[in-house]
Amino acid sequence: MSDKIERILESVTKPGRYTGGEFGCAEHKSNAEVRCVFCFPDVYEVGMSNLGMRILTGRVNELPCAVCERVFTPWSDMAQALRKEGIPLFALESGTPVREFDVFFVTLPYEMCYTNLLETLDLSRIPIHSEDRAEEDPLVIAGGVCCFNPAPLERFVDAFFIGDGEEAIAEIAQCVRDAKRLPRAEKLAKLAEISGVYVPLHNNGRTVRRRIITDLDAAYFPDTQIVPFIEIIHDRVSLELFRGCTRGCRFCQAGMLYRPIRERSPEVLAKQAAKLIEATGYDELSLSSLSTSDYSRLTELSEAMKREPILERVQYTVPSLRVDKNLGDALESDIRKASVTFAPEAGTQRLRDAINKGVTEEDAVYAITFAAASGISTIKLYAMVGLPTETEEDIDGLAALINKLAYEAKAAAKGGGHRTPKVSVSIAPFVPKPFTPFQWSAQQTFDTLLARIYRVKNQITNKNVTVHWHDPKLSRLEAVFAVGGREAGGVLEAAWRGGAVFDGWPELWKPAVWDEAFKSCGLTPAELVSNEKDVSAALPWDFIDAGVSKEFLWSEYQRAVKGETTPDCRSGCMMCGLEQRKVCANAGDC
Repeated sequence: MSDKIERILESVTKPGRYTGGEFGCAEHKSNAEVRCVFCFPDVYEVGMSNLGMRILTGRVNELPCAVCERVFTPWSDMAQALRKEGIPLFALESGTPVREFDVFFVTLPYEMCYTNLLETLDLSRIPIHSEDRAEEDPLVIAGGVCCFNPAPLERFVDAFFIGDGEEAIAEIAQCVRDAKRLPRAEKLAKLAEISGVYVPLHNNGRTVRRRIITDLDAAYFPDTQIVPFIEIIHDRVSLELFRGCTRGCRFCQAGMLYRPIRERSPEVLAKQAAKLIEATGYDELSLSSLSTSDYSRLTELSEAMKREPILERVQYTVPSLRVDKNLGDALESDIRKASVTFAPEAGTQRLRDAINKGVTEEDAVYAITFAAASGISTIKLYAMVGLPTETEEDIDGLAALINKLAYEAKAAAKGGGHRTPKVSVSIAPFVPKPFTPFQWSAQQTFDTLLARIYRVKNQITNKNVTVHWHDPKLSRLEAVFAVGGREAGGVLEAAWRGGAVFDGWPELWKPAVWDEAFKSCGLTPAELVSNEKDVSAALPWDFIDAGVSKEFLWSEYQRAVKGETTPDCRSGCMMCGLEQRKVCANAGDC
């Protein structure tokens, strides 16, 4: 590390974000044929908590021919210092300038990191427009859930990957190695031949099919992870119990895109947990999935964990539980838990049926009392406002439900001889997402969303409840990039050039800059997100085959309007489209 960089680090907050050299980081391969850098476009503490990044960087570093280092978006003080001193952004492992790598991988987990991507490219001295990049510039390849609508970022990203990345990222790295002596355009043409890769320059109207890993037990999973010098958001070991969901919540993009459901076996999970705990020294482990209580072998998992002596001292965090009859298995297991998270989403049965949540008030009361009586110290609740078909009665019902759940939690904890658990409620405005039944839905106006949030908050009388909410103006912006077309990319660039960065962080969020960006492009958020879409209208992501058919999604939208529910597809195939791929174990004889 140069003396100049060392001086910079002495002047910024949390220099541990930029030093590298943490315990467990990959060894530098100076003779690697293809050199990759993996960017998580947010601050170090957030990116280092991301399990997907750990998996994908580990997979590339397993290849004899490749190396994959890390880079994160620098906080504003570091960005200012780098620009002032004329130092290009560097990777953590070796300190190599990012612009000197062959591939710049970036994951896009949420829309509010888009300005961070432009900021990271600029700090790396990589031209932000694909068309302006020279032969020696890295190939910018994006993956992650946001790539299912690549339109807003097409002018900035050379190639997008659609789907599960464990196998594909190795294939991409090997393709770049083999094409290393070819001109840039020909490299991209070679990448376009890989299943799941979308290259705007070479697509020519072709359908891009999502890549699906069918066997998670056989899929790559790291047996170690980096232990940071500084505290990160999720400072623990993480296990992925399963991928996918069979419930069919109509607002949930992950529930549609990650189908079919694929579980890891208890034996494999226990071995992975033991290896990671031994390698890192952590004493806390997170059991991650879309809904942990939907894992069909929780009891077996508990038994398998008990056979691993090193796990005896480990405390477990269950980040997502569904409020139904399966919850008892999750909470009664011998796995020790510190906190649980429930998502009732809506306050009335009518609205829960419309969004196909599939839970009742009785389920929610059962969940909260079971958790409190079990001694859980922290209970988190997630809810939404602005959902399609929502009325004021639904809003009042949400406040009443939260009050009731907090009261029941206190009573259950007292009955079980435990302290009253802390109840934290997070309220988020509905955001329409691609490849969901509500992709055709409008988003409510800012004023309407804000009024509904305050209507809920003002009716919550239980003093043990803490209420947090997402800024509706930010949610409007999220919707613009979730369902917008290429025109949204112009707004993005204008906002970034105006100083927008770290938009998901309240202290750096600059709504006035975004207002000016929309104005300079002759657009408003309302034009992009406030109108219902017709089923015959072309959508920016129509050329992507995500597995779930457009016909199924439209039929689910119609059922939502009628207030009709659709059963869990484990009870029988719902003909969502995946059965045609022969990858869904729930398809039966379809």
